[in-house]
Amino acid sequence: MAPSQLGRVQLLIMQVLWDKERATAREITEAINQAEPIAHSTVQTLLRGLEDKRAIQHRAEGRTFVFFPLVKEDKFKQSATSDLLQRVFAGNAASLVSHLLKNEQVSPEEMSEIRKLINRRGRKGEGDQ
Repeated sequence: MAPSQLGRVQLLIMQVLWDKERATAREITEAINQAEPIAHSTVQTLLRGLEDKRAIQHRAEGRTFVFFPLVKEDKFKQSATSDLLQRVFAGNAASLVSHLLKNEQVSPEEMSEIRKLINRRGRKGEGDQ
């Protein structure tokens, strides 16, 4: 499953499944409705699409389908980030970071965390030379 194949609402569904590990279509609909309105029939349609993409699977428990993710969240994020980096920024991580810092709201707390990550990564790199 390529990351570019997931739409915004499909990603919301995946986030519910990653958080809950397993859920019925009704539970997924209710979880998404806490943030934004969505029709249950839309969720059911998107669940079928996610199964076709082999991102999720279901098991029948009585007359109810219980869905669970086949794709791990960290693997998805790694793949999606790599895809974005390659397609949009020609593989240049500095361009990606520069774009984020110039065009997105980055809180002081996030900036501090970014600095710590860069410093840690820099210290690792010094020992490799």
